[in-house]
Amino acid sequence: MHSMRLVGYARLREQLDLPAVPVAREARAGATTRILATADAVLFPRKVAPPEGASPLAHVLFALKHEGVNLAILAGALPTIEHADLQAEIDAQPNSRYVRIAALLWEHFTGEIVTPRQSTKVPYVDLFDPARYYTAEPGQLFPRWRVRFNGLGSLDQCVNVQRTDAIQAVLDMDVFARMDTFIATVGKDLLDRALNWAYLSETEKSFEIERERPTLDKSERFVRLLQHAHERRPLDEEYLTELQNDIIANPYDQAVQYRNEQNWLRRGGHGAASVTYVPPHPDDVPGLMQGLESFANAPPRNLDPLIVASVVSFWFVFIHPFMDGNGRLSRFLIHHALCRSGKMAKGFLLPVSVAIKRNEADYLAALESFSKPVRALWRVWAVGDHEFDCQTSAGATPYRYWDATQCVEFSVRMVKEALEHDLQAETQFLLGYDEVVSRVEAEFDIRNHDLATLISSCFREKGRISNRWRKQLGTRVRPETFDAIEHAVQAVFFAEADNADTHR
Repeated sequence: MHSMRLVGYARLREQLDLPAVPVAREARAGATTRILATADAVLFPRKVAPPEGASPLAHVLFALKHEGVNLAILAGALPTIEHADLQAEIDAQPNSRYVRIAALLWEHFTGEIVTPRQSTKVPYVDLFDPARYYTAEPGQLFPRWRVRFNGLGSLDQCVNVQRTDAIQAVLDMDVFARMDTFIATVGKDLLDRALNWAYLSETEKSFEIERERPTLDKSERFVRLLQHAHERRPLDEEYLTELQNDIIANPYDQAVQYRNEQNWLRRGGHGAASVTYVPPHPDDVPGLMQGLESFANAPPRNLDPLIVASVVSFWFVFIHPFMDGNGRLSRFLIHHALCRSGKMAKGFLLPVSVAIKRNEADYLAALESFSKPVRALWRVWAVGDHEFDCQTSAGATPYRYWDATQCVEFSVRMVKEALEHDLQAETQFLLGYDEVVSRVEAEFDIRNHDLATLISSCFREKGRISNRWRKQLGTRVRPETFDAIEHAVQAVFFAEADNADTHR
């Protein structure tokens, strides 16, 4: 492995000392007879890769052909290529797909012009390979180079989502059709109760993810926020600021616009090492948010709403446009995007934060797939007990061009779990709860509130009512009523488990 040398994007990043996120799987050339993918690299035979000492342009063309599109590195590498060198390559290979893509991007990133030589009859080529990436159709045509930009966003701000089996498996199951089936089979009364649980649980878990315990006022504010999702209002600074004000009770933390100061995220500890993420400079926030808003308000019609919702949610939290409330708003934006797609039934809600809370380690890993490498591009130093200065030479580029694949994989899985696990489990609980109530009330008189409390407690304790509850309610609930509730809960909820134990 020591004889292998970097080529393509990793070579450009190293050779040009670009302030860019490291390549997830480096391309290396050396002693191999075929292209071989490993956990952290792709190995290429020497005859396929650019030779030792090759120009940056050679590595750009190799990368575009073999590694896909990394606009963050291309934004730094292409401006270092001389006009004459690129024009010579265009003259030598006028119809080459990768030369034409490189020329289009070179013009975009430098603001200069080179001369096309391709035939006017040469077919348009896609900038992003649809077999490799989820893309926007029909895309934007650039006639000068006969190139179709089909990325998620624009040439100024674009997110990559690679096609993976994990993502495609969720898309293929058609979550929206399953939602409609669920609504049709549950019945209105049960659906209303399940959705009431979903709104309250989504609120509770979204706060828990932020390590907060919501007051009644905060909970009510967040439920109203979730209900706003069905308004389908387009995202802009005014609307998002309204939403931020809706969930932030402290008037001193309520925003009047996108932030105009630098912020950072900490996770305990002391000094600069405690800063785990630095969002973009406040001067860059308006432009970045404009790109996000454009994508969210007019997503590609061919793109599955689950991908749109995932991208918008993580894109927002990485920009961190407010000083407070960004995490809760980012999860709200999942619901907003699904509702705007028109495929979510009015009033319906998937308790995505409930699923996220249950998979918190995976959520952190998805966030860190972006935040960790970007944090490494910042120099942070303490200027007081709780104040820091932050500097980077990368500018806004890492926030404008990034790979959202791991984030999308996580989000679509959480949507699937929210429907199949959480919402359906709550519905089954409600059906069982009604059956327990019916059995107990057929024999005993008991206050509705006490019965509800005891059933829920007994369910949590796997069919047993604690001595604490027996003592606390013993002045108005008879011992045989306690026993009847236990027997009913065991029979309705845990009979199958008991039968399984018996047959082991």
